Amino acid sequence: MKLSKETIKLLNNFSTINQSILVKKGSKLRTISVMKNILAEAEVGENFEKDFGIYDLPQFMNGFDVIQDPDIDLKHDAYMVLSEGKNTKIKFAFADPDVIISPPEKEIKLPSNDVQFELNQTQLANLLKAAGIYQLPDLAAVGDGESITLTVRDKKNDNSNEYALIVGNTDKTFDFNFKIENLKLIPGSYDVVISKKLLARFTNSEYNLDYYIALEPDSTYEG
Repeated sequence: MKLSKETIKLLNNFSTINQSILVKKGSKLRTISVMKNILAEAEVGENFEKDFGIYDLPQFMNGFDVIQDPDIDLKHDAYMVLSEGKNTKIKFAFADPDVIISPPEKEIKLPSNDVQFELNQTQLANLLKAAGIYQLPDLAAVGDGESITLTVRDKKNDNSNEYALIVGNTDKTFDFNFKIENLKLIPGSYDVVISKKLLARFTNSEYNLDYYIALEPDSTYEG
């Protein structure tokens, strides 16, 4: 089998969430952060024939710089073989699944759908860029009964720099807080749904891809 460019891109992104991954038989890839506050899952075009673990996913992905577009053989019990023609091969050992922090088998669902808005690729890129330029650790989604505003800020410093943009309308009042470091999203546009139970889902518009990201406990919702 071969991995598509889209799947390689997804795996590179997943490696920023957790350096290990347990790939399950079938066509769904899932990962969860060590702190269990970020979960990502995607449907891909490949159909994996067996379960296998990769302990160092960044290292595995770097192998694609050595062999481009390899054939991947999963028939061995302890390792996979990546090959390019008959002369070039990489043997990559599987990891014990018990050493990998992996998502629960049960399908995750939002406990409620309380706030929803669309976040396009440019808006997301600018929010993250501003957070980096001004060294701001927090993102707030704020509803004032009229509009939904996304603001990058340092919520512990009332005098911090801020970057804000309006992304929608609402008749609700809320202040939902995220850590910028938890927004490990692949670049793109997203449909965002937030639950007052402190969980948000970011659904990518290009890939069959969802991220579930925990909100900070100081978030508030008045409805």
